Amino acid sequence: MASTPEIPKMMKALIKREEKESYEYTEMEVPEPTGDEVLIKVDVVSICGSDISLYQWSPMARVIATVPFIPGHETSGTVVKCGPDATLEVGTKVGVENHFYCGDCFQCNNGMKEICANMGQYGHGRKTMHGGCSEYSIVSQKYLFKITKDLNAEEITMMEPLGVAHNGVERLNVKDEDVLVIGCGPIGLLAQRLCKVMGAKRVIGADIEEWKLKLATDMGTDIVVNTKEKNLKDTIMELTSGAGIGRICECSGNAMMMNACFSYLRKGGRVVLIGLPKSPLHVENPLPDIMFKCLTIKTVHGRRIYHTWEALEEMIAKKDVDVDKVISHRFPMSQFEEAFKVLFSGAACKIVMDPSK
Repeated sequence: MASTPEIPKMMKALIKREEKESYEYTEMEVPEPTGDEVLIKVDVVSICGSDISLYQWSPMARVIATVPFIPGHETSGTVVKCGPDATLEVGTKVGVENHFYCGDCFQCNNGMKEICANMGQYGHGRKTMHGGCSEYSIVSQKYLFKITKDLNAEEITMMEPLGVAHNGVERLNVKDEDVLVIGCGPIGLLAQRLCKVMGAKRVIGADIEEWKLKLATDMGTDIVVNTKEKNLKDTIMELTSGAGIGRICECSGNAMMMNACFSYLRKGGRVVLIGLPKSPLHVENPLPDIMFKCLTIKTVHGRRIYHTWEALEEMIAKKDVDVDKVISHRFPMSQFEEAFKVLFSGAACKIVMDPSK
């Protein structure tokens, strides 16, 4: 067993105390774990698209978060101290499952902990103010995934967003199918790679940014479509001889793209909606595009606990998925304002921050 490292009394952290834009970069006491809690030294934290809403405190933020809170839900860490009821060894590498399930509701008792009816969320102020944008963090042991393979801190951090993509792709049953992934942000790119790993015949990536489409090609996507230059429906119908695509993974969150995608889905096809729309969904022709097609429509929220984590640890360790390809920027946490500025500019794919700097 590793010896207990020296733990400082104070730490740097980002915190949102009030319902307003940005965060306060501050110094606060290192928390003390109790019960089954574990104190982790945060190695890396990455920024998610939903963190834009939290930073700006948009109407969506009021739905998913409660002040005060330390942001950062995509987190990797190292165990440095345990409460009296926790059993993880000091020095253990862990990923944080940010969906804090209750363990007592219908969903938790029926294999659906990720959509717990009483769910709290790490990095959102729901049932805990803690998050990964801090040098140290407190997490109940049951929400920590113990890493057993040789993964680095960034790979562990990326298991959270990669897990969302895996959850969606797994529900699509992509083996031997053509798959269209709409949106080449981090989750869309990871979904495209997972489709290839999980046996898809052809993977088609669609986006409006040429640099993202280039990245998709670098990750193994077979066909890319710039939807500013080509009509996506016409392209899909041409590629499928008019039958329509068998599988769609919608990762853009663009309501217009979501509304349209059913029209080029094959009869009997499957679609999974991962992107978060900010305006209403409206299907122009629901009878021919949905009802008469006998479609399977899925949505996902998070990862299947802990099935998804176990599958991804194996994939990353085997180098089936190279998550480093989607990391475009690295910042010390003290430069968080610059990190978010880059994120808002649209020039970033995935941004990671080091809380120790």
